[in-house]
Amino acid sequence: MNLIKAHAFGNDFLLLAEQDAPAAHEITDLARQLCDRHRGIGADGLIVFSDGPRGARMRLLNADGSYSEISGNGVRCLAAWLARVRGLQIGDSIQIETDAGARSLELLTQEGRRLTFRAHMPEPQHVQQQQIDVDGTSVQAVTLCVGNPQCVVLGDASVQRLHSLAAKLAVHPLFPDGTNVELASVESPDRVRILIWERGVGPTEASGTGACAAAVAAIAFGGAQRDVQVVAPGGAQRVEWREDGLYLTGWAEVLFEARWFA
Repeated sequence: MNLIKAHAFGNDFLLLAEQDAPAAHEITDLARQLCDRHRGIGADGLIVFSDGPRGARMRLLNADGSYSEISGNGVRCLAAWLARVRGLQIGDSIQIETDAGARSLELLTQEGRRLTFRAHMPEPQHVQQQQIDVDGTSVQAVTLCVGNPQCVVLGDASVQRLHSLAAKLAVHPLFPDGTNVELASVESPDRVRILIWERGVGPTEASGTGACAAAVAAIAFGGAQRDVQVVAPGGAQRVEWREDGLYLTGWAEVLFEARWFA
């Protein structure tokens, strides 16, 4: 089967056309094999897509084979591939259908193989602060949905806390389907720094929906402004919280095509 490798700020995905995908009962095992960084190609997730008149339809499996509703960076990676094969021009838009709804992306710039898009994300849902018990310690977190479940802890965004706290929150009983977790430090009103523990993956270089969630938490409860740079290990994405929802701006690039011998 033919595969495409793409990434956005180091958050990497494999793209597989629906017609080449195996049966539903085999796709979980295939995702684990493909995403394995030592015995496969290596990726944070597998995107299975089918073409549509305005763009494409996608479904996403995490590196461990588990299901995910959407990935903000994954949507952009797929858009970058479609822009390449369809010859999109600056200012053109493309629509990606996901299990969390449709996302419209506008192509803003292209520098070499790196394409920058602005994606319209919906209004965040169920934004609230909660006290969560983690091994007997009460942790104040912001929980919300940006198409997928998110849990943001404002304050110290250290690697040590990522492994000691975020990893436990991701599988906490409060979240029966698991959750993505961001540790977020508000460095200034227009800058938030994050570390990410992604559900079904672990630490990732970046996350589009995670950047959106961290921005919302920082704006609502951390003193950040409504137009903010969210800086992850892989780089900075812009998040704007407008009256009609969230807008996520960042780049993605297609790296190569490969053939997997089943």
